[in-house]
Parts: sequence; structure tokens; C-alpha cells
Amino acid sequence: MLIVDLVVIPWGSECVVSMQPRPWPEPDPQVAAAIRAIYRGRRAVPLPVQVRDRLGELFPDAAFAEAFGRAGKPGWSPGRLALVTVLQKAANLTDRQAADEVRENLAWKYALGLDLEDPGFDHSVLPEFRSRVVAHGLEERVLDLLLERLTALDLLTADGSQRTDSTHIVSAVRDLNRLELVGESVRAALNALAAACPDWVDQVLVVDDWSHRYGDRVDSWRLPTSKTKQDKLALAYAQDGYTLLQAVYAPASPGWLRELPAVQTLRQVLVQNFTRTADRVGRLRIRRRERAEDGGDGLPPAPSRLASPYDTDTRWSAKRETFWNGYKLHVSETCHPQAEGDRPGRPNLITNVTTTCSTLPDSKALSAIHQGLHRRHLLPARHYLDSGYPSAELIASAAKTYGVALVTPVLLDTSRQAKARQGFAAHDFTIDWENNKALCPAGKTSATWNDVVQEGVAKTVVSFAALDCIPCPVKERCTSSRQGRRLSLYPWELTEAIRAARARQRDGTWQRDYALRAGVEGTVRQATHTTGLRRARYRGLAKTHLDHTTSAAALNLIRLHAWWNGHPLDRVNHSHLARLQLSLTA
Repeated sequence: MLIVDLVVIPWGSECVVSMQPRPWPEPDPQVAAAIRAIYRGRRAVPLPVQVRDRLGELFPDAAFAEAFGRAGKPGWSPGRLALVTVLQKAANLTDRQAADEVRENLAWKYALGLDLEDPGFDHSVLPEFRSRVVAHGLEERVLDLLLERLTALDLLTADGSQRTDSTHIVSAVRDLNRLELVGESVRAALNALAAACPDWVDQVLVVDDWSHRYGDRVDSWRLPTSKTKQDKLALAYAQDGYTLLQAVYAPASPGWLRELPAVQTLRQVLVQNFTRTADRVGRLRIRRRERAEDGGDGLPPAPSRLASPYDTDTRWSAKRETFWNGYKLHVSETCHPQAEGDRPGRPNLITNVTTTCSTLPDSKALSAIHQGLHRRHLLPARHYLDSGYPSAELIASAAKTYGVALVTPVLLDTSRQAKARQGFAAHDFTIDWENNKALCPAGKTSATWNDVVQEGVAKTVVSFAALDCIPCPVKERCTSSRQGRRLSLYPWELTEAIRAARARQRDGTWQRDYALRAGVEGTVRQATHTTGLRRARYRGLAKTHLDHTTSAAALNLIRLHAWWNGHPLDRVNHSHLARLQLSLTA
């Protein structure tokens, strides 16, 4: 088998990356003998050793070939760097610590096929490798290769049951309020311009004056406490920002300066937080934007509102009691029902991770989740979700498009009759979809059938005649309207899906079946505690998603290692008081 070697050679502002094919070396005999001597008689060998023995060449270098060229000195192969990245996440190591493990740890040398005298590589190779993977859209390649291998080994199958849950991810940038955001955006643009074209900055700006205000981080000194002084400082930041943009967009300035990302970010921050209007004499007046409910000009919606000039993908968001600045992660895994104490036939493995903007509702991410599972040929027959994902449209769409049955609690009927459990709710009416008629519990037929659009959703409004409803002896149990009863129905497929889901939800068997979904909470905990996923290591949605896919691959290897050796995934810790209680009740 051929592999591709990677080397980075500085050359001006770019890098020359080479790939030279050569066979992947087998584990060095001396290293293998040392591993056998160290772990002789022990029940389980280390994770890297078992990965190499059971899975072999897990990440072929050809899978990463499109991200690298072929000219230059041979160096480290991208396939082995991918394995190092996954093992790094499994042990929650920094780049420097991972490079040290490659150089010093026999188990890592065995997995990578290195001899005892191999010096390894400098830790700066790892961020360069990640940057190239992201630049060529290969963020999911590592997880794809692992899942393909596990499917070939019959450790992972489709058409079973899977469960999905989401969790919040805190960004790798500092939290800034609106005042700090504007000042830091001006500072970021100044630094970008000074790095890109220092001569232009020296000619156009008075460097000493700008450096006095923007030389240090905005949040490194105490901000004013009064709102009046804060507003005054914000307007000063805005005036500096507009002055800087005016200089950049001047005809005499190089046109390419306008395309710098920091300059474009400054423009967007100013538009989102300030307005400029001309007074009677033509002078521009700058004013801070305030919420519309407070009598202001209104702020942009949360999905488009920037939260940091250094990470334009991160957003402020809130979910229940949690308020954070970052992203949202959706984790899907297989789930196999089993009796307590029994060893599962297959381990529960992560099949998909989806990283989204933190402001995106869970229900909007379900389509991307199913697309990812469909691409890997791992669509489940039953998909367990929490109450944040489902809607009538999703239930019908998943069944129609992918053939997936969503097992999830749906919103119950919120009508007055259904809440009071007295009278006739919508499900008590018989709907004749073919003839566009509805029959009420008293035997009356609907008078009108109108297709409408309510809040962007296609619905059907069914009305009964007032002459039928007013003299009806059960009118008080049906409606309090002076006119006839009205029903607002989804299209046929959605209405039937809602009725079927609500009927199943009232069954105790469904409740016991849905309890299987709760296991995904343990997966989220394992991800955050083992691989440190709660806080993003990198800036930007693409690199954060790469971190999540490699973490998912690492968690799968950890689970396989435990399953191969018959070990539980996690210890159950009991306090001394809990142990005493167990001993007394035994």
C-alpha cells in the first residue's frame, strides 16, 4: 500500500508541501518486542496498540492526497498525522504533548510504525496539517474512513436505532460586550492593515495617536461605569472606525486593502451597531442602535449579529438557563437495547456530528443530520430525538424522504377542549381528505374547505355552518364562538402523522421505548469530559467542526477499546455515604 508524505518548506508568504509515495512501515520489531514484554499477562494492551492490531492502516494517505502537492522533500505522511490527531483527542493532549508522545511513547510508535530512534516531528506540523484539511473541505474525512472500516468489520450496521442530542460549545475567543466589540474591531482592523501594508499606515495615519488608544486590548483597562460615558466612548470608537474606513476606501489607497477580512468585519460591526444620518447643515451624526422595543432603530437578528472580530462564525445564544457565545454540536450514535449486565452485541458508536451556529434551532439541523447519515449509508430505521427537534413537518418529511421513523415527543393539542379534557378537540372530528369534507361528533358536515397559508405554513381551514352549530345540543362542549366551529388543519400527511404520534405518546409502551434516548446524555458527557469539547480549541466553524469529527473518531476508538476488552465505559463513583446506604440495604 502506498502512502503520501508531507513536508512544509517556508517560501516567501506560501508553503511548498510535498508528497512522496512509499509503503507504510510495519511495527518495528524492537518496539513490538518491548510492547509484548511490558504488557505480557495483562488483560488489555493500550489503545494505540489495539487500534493498529485490529484496524491496521486506518487512514490511507491517498484519502488526503488532494490537499497536498508532490514537489519537495519527503516528510511525515498525512495519514499518520490523522491518526496522531485522533489519538491526541483521545488523550486530550496539546499539539506539543502529542508530538512528545510520538517521540517517547512506545505504544504510539507501534501504532505509527516508527522505530526506537525515530525523532518524530515538530509540533507545528499538526496545525499546518489541520489548516490544509480545512482548506480543502476534508473535515469529515477521518470520521468517514473510520466508519467505513467499522462497517466492513460488521461492528456498525444501518437500519437499526440511533439517537441524537445537542449541546453548546463555547468559542475560543473572549466574550465581548457591544462596547468592547466596536473598539476591538477597530483595533483588529488596524493591526491587519499594519501587518499587510505598514508603509500605507505610516503615511495615512498618525501612528502615535492611534497606538495610544488601540495599542492594548480594549478589555485590558477599566471601562466607564456610567451609561453616559459608555455611550460617549462607543461613539468615539465608531468615529475612529468610520475615519479608518474612509482612509481605506480613498481613491489613492490600494484597492486590495478593502478586501482584508478585518476591514470587512469592521464595516459589518459598524453597520450593526450604529446609524449615520445627516443633520440640517449636512453633517453626519453617529448614533448607537438600540432595540426597537426600547424606541431605537432596532438591532440585527441574532443569527447575523457578529460577536467577535476574531471569529465571525461565533454567536451569542440562549437555551433554557444556558447563555453562551459559540456554536452548537449535534451528536448521533447507535443505540442497542440490552438487559442490565449483558454485554452488547455491538458497541454504541457515533455515526455523525453536525456543528452549527449556536442560534440555529435544533429542528433546523435535523435535515443536515439525516443528509450526513444518508451520505455514509447509515440511516437508521428509528431515530430517537428529544423535544427540541420534532415538528409535524419533520416527522412527515423524515418518513417520506429517508424512510426514518422519528421517535420523539410531539406537541400535544393546545386547544381549550384538549387542555380541559372536556368537549370535542380536533382529533374527535372525522376528516374526509378525498372529498374535502369534515364530520363533527354530532354528525354535521362542514360547510367550507379553504386552503390558506398561516405564518408561512400551508394549512386548511374547515368551517361548519352557524345554522348547524348554534342549535346543536352539544355546542357548549364544542365551541364558544357565536358562529360555527372552525378547524385549522395541516396537510393530510402531516395531520395523520400528528394524530398517530400523539396516540402513541399516550401509550405506556412508548414511554418505556423512548427511555432508550436518555443514553445519549452519557455520550455528551463523555465527549465534554474526555476530549474537552465544551470549549472550542480553534476559531471558525470549519476548524471547530474538524475538531468535533476527530473527537468523534477518538470516542469511537475509546468505546471499541472498552468493548474489545470487556470493560465498562465509565466508572460509577459512590460517596462514603452512598456506600453505607448500599451496605445497609443489601
